[in-house]
Amino acid sequence: MLTHISISNYTIVAALEIDFGPGMTVITGETGAGKSIMLDALGLCLGDRADPRAVRHGSERAEIVAGFDVSAIPQAVAWLRARDLHTGEECLLRRVVTAEGRSRAYINGTSSTLQDCAELGALLIDIHSQHEHQSLLRKPVQRELLDAYADHLPLTLEVEQIASDWLRGQRELELLTSTRDEQTARAQLLAYQVDELDELNLRAGELAAQEQELKLLANAEHILQSSHQALELCEEHGSGIRKALQLLSSDAQATKAAASARELLDSAAIQLSEAGSEIQRHIDSVEIDPQRLAEVEQRLADIYDVARKHRVMPEAVGELHLRLRQELQELADGGQRIEQLTAEQAELAGRYASCAAKLGKQRKNAAGKLVKAATTLLASLAMAQCQLEIALTPRPGKDPHPHGGEDIEFLISTNPGAPTQPLGKIASGGELSRISLAIQVVTASSSTVPSMVFDEVDVGIGGAVAEVVGRLLRTLAGQAQVLCVTHLPQVAAQGQHHLRVSKHIDGKSVQTSMAQLQPEEKVEEIARMLGGVKITAQTLAHAREMLES
Repeated sequence: MLTHISISNYTIVAALEIDFGPGMTVITGETGAGKSIMLDALGLCLGDRADPRAVRHGSERAEIVAGFDVSAIPQAVAWLRARDLHTGEECLLRRVVTAEGRSRAYINGTSSTLQDCAELGALLIDIHSQHEHQSLLRKPVQRELLDAYADHLPLTLEVEQIASDWLRGQRELELLTSTRDEQTARAQLLAYQVDELDELNLRAGELAAQEQELKLLANAEHILQSSHQALELCEEHGSGIRKALQLLSSDAQATKAAASARELLDSAAIQLSEAGSEIQRHIDSVEIDPQRLAEVEQRLADIYDVARKHRVMPEAVGELHLRLRQELQELADGGQRIEQLTAEQAELAGRYASCAAKLGKQRKNAAGKLVKAATTLLASLAMAQCQLEIALTPRPGKDPHPHGGEDIEFLISTNPGAPTQPLGKIASGGELSRISLAIQVVTASSSTVPSMVFDEVDVGIGGAVAEVVGRLLRTLAGQAQVLCVTHLPQVAAQGQHHLRVSKHIDGKSVQTSMAQLQPEEKVEEIARMLGGVKITAQTLAHAREMLES
């Protein structure tokens, strides 16, 4: 539950700290005193958008801290632990808004996103605003209220997930099937091209090897002629080197220089002999082979023709072959994907039909219970003649829908014998307020959220009906913490705790404060709400009587 809130420099609040307890807490004050400021500030901690104009004039920033006891809220504890934010039984939500428009949010001291604050806030507190009866006119809100009352959130999430998966698969299937003719034609062309390249069977490195062999075969005669001449020169110079060695080998040639010359000549003779051997091997490897030359030329012509046909360089033919083969395989996989998707869609449709039927049955049962409970409350709110109906209309078509197989709408008839119609077409402002309150109280009583805030939901109500409203909220406070901003003394008298909001003007600035009232102060505040400007002894007596009853 909400344990305390601290507000500084927010709108007309300079500094405010309030502690809260279990049960029903009422918040009252003069019109314009700022009764809803605390709830607006609390909304910032729960992820609402910040307006820099809400920062108190002359201040650099506004700061709001809300503390919650989460020891009895396992869903919130699990959420915090999953994000390493759990620090014990207390959870602190903090929001800072600067006058320049920057905003920061924190959960237990850790910087967090507004989405995270909103997700956690939905587990901690439920706020019913004075304008909520307007949102009740929208069918999505009506559906959410019914589903929350039925407490089948996991099933609604499952239906939504299955429908989303089906719709996503259907889009992919339609895309694949819509281009099937184009893909078939492309696959036929690719098959022909891949077969042609398979037949060419160009191996890695073959092109360079064939071009090198072509050079040898085309120039074989010139190569052999030049090589023979080189071999003859080696033999001729080898003979000269051997003769020079003989001339320097006599005993008379005994100098150091002559010995060095003999070593060099001997080495030259050996290298020249080895060179001659290599030249001979070269000559032996070269062959004048017109047939092989024609084969190589034809092979290269085939490679060049395919390259020109596909408008790529000859050396890129191998890469082209791999790319076309991969694309052909992907198209073949596309056909298999269509078959796979078709099977998956059928399986998802079957699961959806089962889950949606189960959801529809639970909604029908919950709708009956909600109508019965709300009708009972409406009778106590002087609307016994009101007939409430929740219409569950099957959706047209058979395609899975994220919100289930039926369209949900709240219908009402406020006059006996008149047909039920949508809320916005039948109910007046005061009637709509009472209808909204009855539905909110019924749905809130089944809520797992431990704290509920009602911000002037009793607008348009008075007299004995207002007393019934107060009792309803007091009864609800037996199940959860209830905070109620009200202008009705009949409702305020039901509060176990009473906070009064006051506005002070000193000529230079305006400030709002909030105080916890003691028993006698409660009497005075109820009397003020009853008696207007002048509080009489009779008004005070009436206030005491209301509190005692």
